[in-house]
Amino acid sequence: MCRSIKTLRPPYAEDVTDEEVRAAALQYVRKISGFRAPAAHNAEAFDRAVEEIARSTAALLDSLEIRGRRAS
Repeated sequence: MCRSIKTLRPPYAEDVTDEEVRAAALQYVRKISGFRAPAAHNAEAFDRAVEEIARSTAALLDSLEIRGRRAS
């Protein structure tokens, strides 16, 4: 069900894509919820959580300073 969520900040990753951020968010929601795919009645909440976590992840990565430089 779940692959490891990889580190998305430099120097572990450069030029992180939106797809990579969303994949990490999806894996997080899957792990926390215990669902690989939600039932229809939970799909909206599941998808909303993935999008919110992806946005928060992107904001975090954009605001990190790594060794005196901005991460993005």
